Amino acid sequence: MLHAACYKLHNLKEVYTHMDSETIKIAAIAFTMAVGAIAPALSIGNIASKAVEALGRNPEAESSIRTAMILGLAFAEAIAIYALVVALILKFT
Repeated sequence: MLHAACYKLHNLKEVYTHMDSETIKIAAIAFTMAVGAIAPALSIGNIASKAVEALGRNPEAESSIRTAMILGLAFAEAIAIYALVVALILKFT
């Protein structure tokens, strides 16, 4: 009886410690999307914060600050789009 229970426990351990390629693929997709969502969110917040600070110090330069801010936001958002493309490539290959 005890031997059978140990055998079942050993097989259960193998099932939960074995990672196949599909599991690794899903983990890679999740990691790609997590980093691809967090990094642009932090950079967009930082860009907007610094733009507001710059406008507070120098309100006359609003048009150039706004242009630089929008350009920076577009580049930061492009990182999220690249991460989405990489995740979709991983998903469908």
